[in-house]
Amino acid sequence: MKRSKRIEVLDQRPVNKDGFIDEWPEMGFVSMHSPYDPKPSVKIEDGIITELDGKKRDEFDFLDQFIVDYAIRADRAEASMAIPSLEIARKIVDIHVSRKEILEIVSGITPAKMVEVINYLNVVELMMGMQKMRARKVPGNQAHITNLKDDPVQIAADAAEGALRGFSEEETTMGVARYAPFSAMALLIGSQTGRPGVLTQCSAEEATELELGIRGLTTYAETLSVYGTEKVFIDGDDTPYSKAFLNSAYASRGLKVRFTSGAGSEVLMGSSEKKSMLYLECRCLYVTKGCGSQGIQNGSVSCIGVAAGVPAGIREVMGENLVAALLGLECASSNDQSFSNSDMRRTARTMLQFMPGTDFIFSGYAAEPNYDNMFAGSNFDAEDFDDYNVLQRDMQVDGGLRPVTEEDVIRVRHEAGKAVQAVFKYLGLTEVTDEQVEAVTYAHGSKDTLKRDVASDLMAADDMMKRGITGIDVVKALAESGYTVLADNILNMLKQRVIGDYMQTAAILDKNFQVMSGVNTPNDYMGPGTGYRVSGKRWEEIKAIPHRINANDI
Repeated sequence: MKRSKRIEVLDQRPVNKDGFIDEWPEMGFVSMHSPYDPKPSVKIEDGIITELDGKKRDEFDFLDQFIVDYAIRADRAEASMAIPSLEIARKIVDIHVSRKEILEIVSGITPAKMVEVINYLNVVELMMGMQKMRARKVPGNQAHITNLKDDPVQIAADAAEGALRGFSEEETTMGVARYAPFSAMALLIGSQTGRPGVLTQCSAEEATELELGIRGLTTYAETLSVYGTEKVFIDGDDTPYSKAFLNSAYASRGLKVRFTSGAGSEVLMGSSEKKSMLYLECRCLYVTKGCGSQGIQNGSVSCIGVAAGVPAGIREVMGENLVAALLGLECASSNDQSFSNSDMRRTARTMLQFMPGTDFIFSGYAAEPNYDNMFAGSNFDAEDFDDYNVLQRDMQVDGGLRPVTEEDVIRVRHEAGKAVQAVFKYLGLTEVTDEQVEAVTYAHGSKDTLKRDVASDLMAADDMMKRGITGIDVVKALAESGYTVLADNILNMLKQRVIGDYMQTAAILDKNFQVMSGVNTPNDYMGPGTGYRVSGKRWEEIKAIPHRINANDI
């Protein structure tokens, strides 16, 4: 067949390298409504829920059991379920209905009822709902801080720059698991160099991650994964009850906890039970609420390729983010794994969270080049900083970041590198040379840095754990090495562990270590003229991108 030259050109477009599939409910490839999804129902007997979405209590799997016992208000269920789903959907976008009223209604509805409600909302209405329902008044952002070499000096420098740029939380992980102690300590030092009050975590095997937290080397945990079917939960060696226990282990030691879930995981693991991705994700979110976690990282996350491959998949992603907010959870709304070869498509997906604002627009903006992102390539990375800042300026939207000067970037990267050098020397760990500090100060990524002695690093990291080194030892090392301001910053972070206020829903800290959360700075949006508005000092900050014409210079 003679081909159309236009079609030939279109066939080569990046978007056509993406994976797409028709709806296939039997295998779980359906975004928001499967013919096999249950119908909403609830029955209460003597204050106990005895029927959930068409199942009798003796038919419940352990997710059903956990959800009815811990995630749905039995005293509210009959009244909430009696409200038509369309009416609830309209209340969500009605500027005359408060967030508080919506939370009260939703506290009594079942997962299947939630699916019905979300299916009534188009993508703009989902964004309107998020603008009202997110927990914290001011949006925020979280960064990934990683590199291919697991170089702690680069982690510290990138963390310092990320904190300077406005990230409220920073997360690291490793290619080599035994680097975790070095990565966690470097992230702590770097983050507090760039801006006091940034929360940090090290994503590692659970026992290691918990121990690092107990030692004061991290301040939150995020990788407590939950799933939407019993079979997948079991394959993950977990139950809702074990996750609740683990949540308590972290929280009781002063660590903020955020669970992780996302549409498509059950499809990937081969046990979707023919249900829609939205329904299964609702079950995950109800379990998260029942476990007592203050929040969730969701929005398909690392399974975004599955959700994005089916019709309305990106709408479903926004829908599940909104469900998290409707359940009163902090929502870190993913955007942290690239899913498309198309820059246009990547940006469009992110705008659904960027424009209304979520508690954390990214649960992992790559604050390094994508080749250094050990979590897998992020939707946006360090090479997109200027584009992102211009988008904030174009739309007068607070996306959680701010423009910076080259001088400030160089300064904080150098300070962080020198601080890590001093701490490693004081604690008798591996050497950090002046040349290594110089390299990371000016580096874009690990291609621009020097090699480290990996074997020596790993032996020293193991020794660090055996010696019981804690955050207090880091404070002492910094103070006695002349870094008194940085030592005070880290000491203040350790004090927050005792105070515990940053475990409030959607909590972050400002540069003065004051908590901003859904409790003391709740979202109060009720239409035009209300809620968070980008203005004053913050607007002046957003406007001041480096590549602009200053009228005073003309």
